[in-house]
Amino acid sequence: MATPNYAFIKRQKDLAKKAKKEEKKQAKLRGEVVSDTDEDESDVTEPTETPVPSN
Repeated sequence: MATPNYAFIKRQKDLAKKAKKEEKKQAKLRGEVVSDTDEDESDVTEPTETPVPSN
């Protein structure tokens, strides 16, 4: 079994983080609104609280 190449994984994460930061910077320069959440998280709907009837 091969061992994981942690340096490669870390480099890929760093490159993804750098690309996302640059994308946000460009969007800010264009005047667009940028959210801090990922697109995957924004699709998830939060459960709404139902009011509890008081007796």
